[in-house]
Amino acid sequence: MRVDITEFHCAGRVAHHLCYETETRLSVLLEEVGSHCEPRLREDQPCPISYMPRHMHFAPAGMEMWGYSADTRFVKDATLSFDLAMLGERLAVKFNADATATPRLRFSDDRIWTLVKLLSEAVNDPDPSTQLYGDGLTAAITARLFALPPEPGADEKGLAQWQLRRVVEYLDAHLPKRVDLAQLAALAGLSQSHFSRAFKASTGMAPYRWQLDARIRRAQALLIDTRASLDQVAEATGFADAVHFGRTFRKLTGATPAAWRYDRKN
Repeated sequence: MRVDITEFHCAGRVAHHLCYETETRLSVLLEEVGSHCEPRLREDQPCPISYMPRHMHFAPAGMEMWGYSADTRFVKDATLSFDLAMLGERLAVKFNADATATPRLRFSDDRIWTLVKLLSEAVNDPDPSTQLYGDGLTAAITARLFALPPEPGADEKGLAQWQLRRVVEYLDAHLPKRVDLAQLAALAGLSQSHFSRAFKASTGMAPYRWQLDARIRRAQALLIDTRASLDQVAEATGFADAVHFGRTFRKLTGATPAAWRYDRKN
């Protein structure tokens, strides 16, 4: 999957041919200021579906699309382009043939919208845990759009002990580096979507959150056991700088690294 985030600053009427015509894609409207935007099959042919908040459209490869607004000022959207063959292979799921081939000119799905917004905010984040986070979002979006329903009770079944041990040992050995969800799923012998559900059922956390929590635990050990500066602890645990480290540490523990260290050494 490729993600393209685009911002338009406009004045007055706008009608333009949308890109990515040769690709299967989902376009999600994240922000709009001014009159409503609408997807069109032809520049001069109004959209037959009424406006709805947080709308999006899906188009299979080869389908021409236009964007139109009578008087818009600012638009931000995210376009997700899918390589369905590779996604199906990597996620080890069967796609609903109708869902992948049928265009949806204007529709709303709060779950997909939220997932795409989170993905759009993460695409340029250099933090190591963003890899697992983005992989999980990608799998969730794809499943919501295309996948056949899971077997009853599939979300409730956790990992076997050997699977969980192998995955956790791998995560610990590779802290604080980036880790692919595909690699973790392969270690457990599962598809990415099945692995994500089973890992959360076993641990109560998504894989990316487990990795982030492990990085914070390692940081806590360094804060107590060493005299390393906050910049040094941040670097050792994969954070861009002390500010990023401090913000994340406080979010997960409720205290700044300096205050946390002081309370436990005095």
